[in-house]
Amino acid sequence: MASPTASLSAETEALLQHECKTIRKDLLHQPGPDFLDRCFVPGNRTPQVLRSLGQLYNHGRLGGTGYLSILPVDQGIEHTAGSAFGPNPMYFDPENIIRLAVEGGCNAVATTFGTFGTVARKYAHKIPFLVKINHNELLTYPNKFDQIMFGSVKEAWNLGATAVGATIYFGSEESGRQLQEVSEAFALAHELGLATVLWCYTRNNAFKTADKDFHVSADLTGQANHLGVTIQADIIKQKLPENNGGFSTLKFGKTFPAMYDQLASDNPIDLTRYQVANCYMGRIGLINSGGESKGATDQADAVRTAIINKRAGGQGLISGRKAFQRPFAEGVHLLNAIQDVYLDPAITLA
Repeated sequence: MASPTASLSAETEALLQHECKTIRKDLLHQPGPDFLDRCFVPGNRTPQVLRSLGQLYNHGRLGGTGYLSILPVDQGIEHTAGSAFGPNPMYFDPENIIRLAVEGGCNAVATTFGTFGTVARKYAHKIPFLVKINHNELLTYPNKFDQIMFGSVKEAWNLGATAVGATIYFGSEESGRQLQEVSEAFALAHELGLATVLWCYTRNNAFKTADKDFHVSADLTGQANHLGVTIQADIIKQKLPENNGGFSTLKFGKTFPAMYDQLASDNPIDLTRYQVANCYMGRIGLINSGGESKGATDQADAVRTAIINKRAGGQGLISGRKAFQRPFAEGVHLLNAIQDVYLDPAITLA
């Protein structure tokens, strides 16, 4: 295994030396091979759900470590298929999505009913399926920002799903309905023995000001995480935080001074640690998204994000565009580079 820290920027090197002085690491339920035994067995998840979680955590190159590497490809709906697959048209064929996850050593592949519906019988026994059950489609004009159900939990179960995933746009006008829909869907998923993964995204035009985009503030995303674990999501997906002070600047919600001067700092590891804390101090795993593809810097950016997530106490990355918007072999290499961060014992909690 090549060292993931062989050629890093000075900023990323500094992240490896950072010591978190906000929320102490000994307060966290840390990732590890026994994570399910420590954090899920004492709770209310059924043996069938525990088995599904075991399939997720014990598959791929990170199997048995307590960390996750997931390939998500729902951008054909969320961003339009042309914009998502135009950089690499081979992915208009959904089988290549599954192949990339398999050959990339991922714990699971997260994608759409349509993708799994075309190749489920060929791959259901080769890699865990995470079926995304709701989406925001962009063909409505003018565009609206609302997650709607594209299929049922039972349909995902019939496709051989190990888990279902959904998005809630916290802060949007439709978030109340989405919260009810997803909560009911996750309850049914647990009845059927499926694990649940929630994309806890914030969405409101007022969250973006002339100075900052608070859609990625630690306080707003942290609260979204807290709401997500409350409806019993088994894994939380969240964007990497880039700033803080959304509640205090926009002047809504409830705050406490320690949220900003003691429980977080400007360091991205500390900001992400606050997200982990809102996942019941790590009892529910936080996976951060890999973000858009920017080309030549993608691998370095992905390794940086993985270092931040791991050192903060998170459980992995769910990275898509950086992997599939490039030649197949390069996509495999990038996924492996992310996984190498979590396999490197020298990269520890801050």
